[in-house]
Order: sequence, then structure tokens, then C-alpha cells
Amino acid sequence: MKAVTCHEGRLAVETVPDLVPDKGQILIDVTRCGICGSDLHARTCSDVTADGAAEIGYDAFMRHTDTVVMGHEFTGTIASYGPGCRKRWPIGTRVVALPMLRQPDGIHLSGLSERAPGGYAEQMLVAEELTFPVPDGLSDDLAATTEPMAVAHHAVRRSEIGRREVAVVIGCGPIGLAVILMLKARGVRTVVASDLSATRRDLAVKCGADVVVDPTLASPWTAYGERRGHVRTATGLFELALGTVRTLRRVPGLPWARVMRAAQKAGAGPRGPVVFECVGVPGMIEDVISNAPLLSRVVVVGVCMQPDTFRPSMAINKEIDLRFVFAYGPDEFYETLQMIASGSVDPTPLVTGVVGLDGVEGAFAALASADRHAKILIDPRSDVVEV
Repeated sequence: MKAVTCHEGRLAVETVPDLVPDKGQILIDVTRCGICGSDLHARTCSDVTADGAAEIGYDAFMRHTDTVVMGHEFTGTIASYGPGCRKRWPIGTRVVALPMLRQPDGIHLSGLSERAPGGYAEQMLVAEELTFPVPDGLSDDLAATTEPMAVAHHAVRRSEIGRREVAVVIGCGPIGLAVILMLKARGVRTVVASDLSATRRDLAVKCGADVVVDPTLASPWTAYGERRGHVRTATGLFELALGTVRTLRRVPGLPWARVMRAAQKAGAGPRGPVVFECVGVPGMIEDVISNAPLLSRVVVVGVCMQPDTFRPSMAINKEIDLRFVFAYGPDEFYETLQMIASGSVDPTPLVTGVVGLDGVEGAFAALASADRHAKILIDPRSDVVEV
């Protein structure tokens, strides 16, 4: 079969051995596969991530010397079942699946390991236990966005953001845009989006962002207004704390400490926005910590594959809540598929082009610039080579 391989940073369309499903596996004909931002990074920086993965017990993440068929955002149709499958769906059923494959030597990450070839190919293997049928009426293009949208769903859930809190999304690439869509689906009233690219700012508007900022011209930290209870200086926090205590203690017999605690539980009192860092390049965490208001909750969604530094003392002084997220759970993946199918989220703005296997290298080059594209999908049976 034809596939796009990655070896030492070079992408090539090659004929690779046909796949045969093993126990519990399904062979699918790939109909669409998205090019992920992490694919762009893995092409050139995979060794650093592989070292980190090995430290926590997974030693099969792709390295530059491996020959890997990438692609973990896919949809396809069932071609055949391996032994031991329950054969839940007829041959030809349209499906999506979590990009994890159980092999005899363990579980591997599809599209990010030699042991689990991904969707930049005519066919790939998926685990039956992690496979879900695509609801009728949902296009292949949108079904293929289930995986990146599930990443955003998980990030928003982990943020524990409330509807009245301000969300600030830094970076409006595919994951940043997906986060915006999931925030609005959650009912968050104020979503601020910041990106250097005018194209991506326009896409952020289409995804529902309420305030869109060019960070070279305006600050995302003040673009949504000052009347949000956000504290921007240490002296401001000191004044607020002392002023509140002074006011409450003027009331004879008032249990002021319990009143303050109850107010905090109700969401009153000083707080910062909920920030989603969706860029994933060195320096961004430090930039957010240095510039965000005090008491901000920062969710790191962007995948930075290189070592990075930030000042813990600044995060401590501002009492920044720093959370890192990775992927999603099977339940979140399934919920995301249903949300897309029902129309409660519409990832249409994310998809800006479709190419065939021969167009993958050019698509990588196009995605290196933020001037035009967000998400480019691969259709293995298409002859399109330029987008």
C-alpha cells in the first residue's frame, strides 16, 4: 500500500507492506487524516519527546532514525477484522478510533511509533475496543477532527472554568481554535483570542471568540475590560485584602472570616482569568506567567518538545495555578464525537484544505506559516498536491 513515511525529518511517499490485523485489531481504509501540530514538531524534534516518554515508561515513541507512518487524527471504513474481534459493525462502516494500538509487546501510540503506523496511508490498524462508528450525516472531514477536538475538550474540562470567568486563549492554531469552540460550547461568556496571524484571528472569530487581539497592537490581558475583579499588581491585592477585612470587622459580631470564606466558595473575591497556552514554543509559559493578572489559572495545551524555563518565583508571587494537559480519555473522545455529530460544536472553520498523499510534504511547508491554513486533511485517494 502507499503511505507517507518520515525518516530523519524527510517525508516520502513509499510503497510499504500491507497491514494484517492481529488479535483485537481492525483494518480500516483511511478516508481522512489530519496533520497535527505535534506532527510538525515530531518531524524534527522527536528525540527530545522520546527521551521524556522513555523516562515515564514508554520507550517506543518515534525517533529521527525510525521510519514512521505518522497520522493520529483519522477516520476511515472497516476493511477487515483480526482474530478475536467481536465484529460489532459491518464491513464498510465508517469509524473513528483513539490512536492507540495493542500489540504483542504492549500498547503503542498510532502515528507516533514504528509499532503502530498511522493514517498518512491508504490503510491502518485500530483497536476494536477503542473504535466508534461515525454517526450518519457527519462528513469525513468533520469526523477526522474528533481527535484534536477531544484534546480541546479535555483541556477545557481540566481548566474547571465557569461560565462567568474570562478565558484567554494564547495562540489560534488548530488546537487554540478547538479550545475556543469547546469554551463556547461550555457556555463561557467571554473568550479572548490572541494571535499574530490575521488569518487565524479571523478563524477565531468564526469559532466564536468574543474579543480578538493582535498582541503586537494590544494586550490580551486588558482587552476584555477592567471590571472583572482581576488584580494586576501586588499592591492592588494588598489593598483589596486589607480593605475587605476593615469593612467586615466594622460590623459588630459578624463572623468576618467565615463570611470571607463563604464568599470565596461562591466565586466572589479576587481572581484572574483562565488562560490557555496553545502555542507550544519555548518562552510562552514564562511570557504568560509574567504578564497575566495575579491569581490566574494557566492551562498549558501547546506541545513544546524542547526544554524550556520560567521563573517559579514570579508564579509564586502571583499565585499562578499552572496545569499541564495531555490528550484525553476514551469517554472524552466519545463525547467529542457526539458533540460534533449533534452540532453542539462545529469544527468546520478548522479545516482549510485537503490533499492527497503526494501533497503531504507541501502541506507541511504550508502549515509552517500561519498566513493561510489551520488544519489540512489528507485524503489518501486524492490527487490534489497543492492547497
